[in-house]
Amino acid sequence: MMRPMNAADYARLVLLAAIWGGAFPFMRVAAPALGAVLTAELRVLIGGLALLLWRRLCGEGIDARRHWRFYLLIGVVGIALPFTLYAYAATLAPASLLSILNATAPMFGLAWSSAFGDERITLRRAAGLALGLAGVVIIASPGGLEAGLPLLLASAAALAACCAYGVVGVLMKRFSSGATPRAMAAGNQLAAAMVLLPLALVLLPSAPPSALVAGNMLALGLLASGVAFLLYFRLMADVGATRALAVTYLIPLFGVLWGWLFLGEALPASALAGGVLILAGTILVTSK
Repeated sequence: MMRPMNAADYARLVLLAAIWGGAFPFMRVAAPALGAVLTAELRVLIGGLALLLWRRLCGEGIDARRHWRFYLLIGVVGIALPFTLYAYAATLAPASLLSILNATAPMFGLAWSSAFGDERITLRRAAGLALGLAGVVIIASPGGLEAGLPLLLASAAALAACCAYGVVGVLMKRFSSGATPRAMAAGNQLAAAMVLLPLALVLLPSAPPSALVAGNMLALGLLASGVAFLLYFRLMADVGATRALAVTYLIPLFGVLWGWLFLGEALPASALAGGVLILAGTILVTSK
């Protein structure tokens, strides 16, 4: 039985949410200059190598020969695809908006699990899905944001990324190779980096990145895809996956905060209202 959360656990939870919420402003700065594919490639390459180095320093590896098929499957579906979609969305829409849409991932997870017979959609969870859908409709509808094709494309890309996140849980249950979570964090990202590399080399930008872009890219890889995974798996080990999942509720708060503080973004009331509905729906979907 997992122990109750203490002050250190709450501090790690808030720090994790702050880092993952910061991923969206990092992408918003880096992706327009580097392109979606190269942004995703550098993110997983930096993060994967950092985690691999950490495991080597701890005297551990990732046992790639045994688990490479699993790493490749999850790396493509759960990392390469959604990271590229989010990087593309970041070229079109505010970071704060994308952080709100990210909260729909557990809803897609429930939908996929239900479709494959792993979980049942109860009345409460159905209400959560309905609230989340209503929130997405409000955000994507014409309002305070400059509506049009770019916003719709960004929203569609972000939701497609969350759909990919959602199916990963089903794939992991059916094709688990026995790799440890920490090994998967490194192995999946390195597999994603290998898949994205050829396309990233073809789509290199014509000009070298500025120091600002390079700094945001480095932070995206080291923090959002490196340090954050270490914090997340430490939380899961200490307090359980359900409590660690509470980070989902906090990420949009930090995404909006960092977007406003560092990028000068200001979401209209309609987008914030849609975000509240999405968060309420996420709580209903994930609560026992």
